[in-house]
Amino acid sequence: MRREVVYALTIGIGLWVDQNGTDWPVKGEYLVDIACWIIFATIYSRGERVERIEMLTVLAFATPMELFFTEVWHLYEYREGFMPLFVPAGHWFLFDLGRRFSRHLPEKWSWPSITPFIPLALYFAYRGLDTSGLFLLVALLGFMRWGPEQRLYATMAWLALAMELWGTHLGNWTWYSDVAWTPLTALNPPLLCGVVYALGDLLVNITVNRFTQTQSRDDLPVH
Repeated sequence: MRREVVYALTIGIGLWVDQNGTDWPVKGEYLVDIACWIIFATIYSRGERVERIEMLTVLAFATPMELFFTEVWHLYEYREGFMPLFVPAGHWFLFDLGRRFSRHLPEKWSWPSITPFIPLALYFAYRGLDTSGLFLLVALLGFMRWGPEQRLYATMAWLALAMELWGTHLGNWTWYSDVAWTPLTALNPPLLCGVVYALGDLLVNITVNRFTQTQSRDDLPVH
C-alpha cells in the first residue's frame, strides 16, 4: 500500500477511533497509540539514514511545541486534557504526507494555490472572528517569499487545515476563541493553522540539512 494512503487512513480513521472509542473494551485512544507507533517504528526500521534523522527531528520539534501550545500557552485543548501519545507520530505522518503531495504541485501553482486564504483571512479578521489570522497570513507570505520549499508550505496550508477541520469536527481537540496573552481571536480551527506546520517543516528541513552536511564533512577522509 502506498505510504500516502497509509498516512491518510491512519489520520482519518485514527481520529474517529480516538473520539468514538472511549467506552470500548480497549479504549480507542490506546488502539490509535499502538497503531501509530507500530507504523512509525516500521517506517523507521526500513528507512534510509536521512529519513530516520528527519523522523527523529520531527519528534524533537513537534513534541515540545505541542506541549507548549497546549499546556503553557493554552491555544487549544485535547478532549481528555493532555496530549495523546499518538500525536507526535501523527506529526511525522502529516509532514511526510505533505511533502509527498507537494511533489505533485507544479511550481507555478504554489502562489496561486494560497490566494484564497488572503480574502478569507481579511474577512474573518474584519468580522473579529480570527484576528490572529492576519499575523499567520503575513507569516505564510513570508515563508512563500523567502522559504526554500514553496510547494510544501502551500500544500501544508491546505492539508493541515483539512486535518484540523476533521479533528475539531469530531471533537478530538478544540481551539480557544481568545488567544491567550494577546487581544487576538481565533476560529476553531484557525483558518491558517497550517502556517504552524509550515514553520515546523522549515525548522525540520534546516536542521536535517545542517546535520547531514556536518556529518558528511566529518566522514571525509583525512589525507
